[in-house]
Amino acid sequence: MTPLDAGLQERSRFRAPAIVFWAGVLVRVGYITLAHTYRFSPFEDHFTFGYEMARIARALVTGYGYADPFSGHTGPTAWVPPLYPLLIAAVFKIAGVYTPTSGWILLSVNSVFSAATALCVYEIGARCYNRSVAVWSAWIWALYPAAMQYAVRWVWETSLSTFLFAAVMVLALRLRGMGNEKPTSDSQSAARWLLFGLLWALIALSNSTLLVFLPVCGVWILLGSRRRGAALSRAVLAGVVFMGCVAPWVFRNWRVFHAFVPMRSNFGAELYAGNGPGSYGFRYGVLINLAERDPQHRLYVQLGELAYVKRRGELAKAWIREHPRHFAALTVKRFYFFWASVPHPTDKHWILDFVRQVNYCLPSITGILGLGLSLKRRVPAAALFTWAFVLVPMTYYFVTVEARFRHPLEPLIVILSVYLFKSATRRKQPALN
Repeated sequence: MTPLDAGLQERSRFRAPAIVFWAGVLVRVGYITLAHTYRFSPFEDHFTFGYEMARIARALVTGYGYADPFSGHTGPTAWVPPLYPLLIAAVFKIAGVYTPTSGWILLSVNSVFSAATALCVYEIGARCYNRSVAVWSAWIWALYPAAMQYAVRWVWETSLSTFLFAAVMVLALRLRGMGNEKPTSDSQSAARWLLFGLLWALIALSNSTLLVFLPVCGVWILLGSRRRGAALSRAVLAGVVFMGCVAPWVFRNWRVFHAFVPMRSNFGAELYAGNGPGSYGFRYGVLINLAERDPQHRLYVQLGELAYVKRRGELAKAWIREHPRHFAALTVKRFYFFWASVPHPTDKHWILDFVRQVNYCLPSITGILGLGLSLKRRVPAAALFTWAFVLVPMTYYFVTVEARFRHPLEPLIVILSVYLFKSATRRKQPALN
């Protein structure tokens, strides 16, 4: 068999049926259309339509540049990375600012990203476990309502970032040759390493918090290479691609703010929101009050974004120094919230709140148990999954937490949960004969 034939056979074995993707798209777009989730409330000048990202997109299409993440014209910003705001701006340019048509298009684009994640789920399951786990996991992701909630209701980067993170996990498995019957010479090809650098650059420009996983992911791939010298040189090339893709954003921030802002500027404000007077370990809503007469809004405008965020960060650090036990308790609470359930004050009945919490907590339990079983059985990629579970939430434990922050890990949670239940089924099968 030629290398080309081997490559084609590999792609065929790990490629999900197209119907999984199209079913996922149709279900999501159908729900958006029938439930009218593309019609956002006009409250506070349509702020729930994309929040800070859509505010920036509006400023872009109306001639104010990458600016104004809140109410009024507050000046240049680096509050959020640019990838998704630029996507919103492109849609606003075509279909109008804050129009129902723009809402439908953006949620439909989210749905494509979310449905495409099912293809990544299938390949991860097939490479690491077996076809049965892959099929069940992909269909659950395609059709399970909880897996699509951020695609069909939120104009935000969550679905895009989740797809990119799942795609980079797939690429890592390909680079390690995971699941291949025989090692192939092109498993760590230059093209794959270049794509690795590009995907991580897109992740950085979408949700830079996920970058904490990049070093471990790269080292894990290198440790599995047969020719580490060649692999290391290609990894360096991937780093060049990564830096080349993010450099324009960093340069823009330096030119605008006269300061080094690698990805986003709002860390200090987020830190104070999660660790300040009256903190409960999580936050809802925006960090700057939308009312332009609000003291915090006026202070933000007066100081400028970087100075305002620096001041809030200093207040947060001072509060942490003065209340170390409270900070430790908040960190433990955020750990619990991330995996068990973030409180939701809008739930109107305890039954609805209980159902929501079970729906959120149970996959965490089964996913972690599935990960433990994978480690016990020495599934080759289990170490990589473990590092993802450890590192991705780490920043949120110390700063703030929301339910959507877990979404990039949920494709892995689905796969590991299915593996757990399929393993239990196989163990019971002999007793039935």
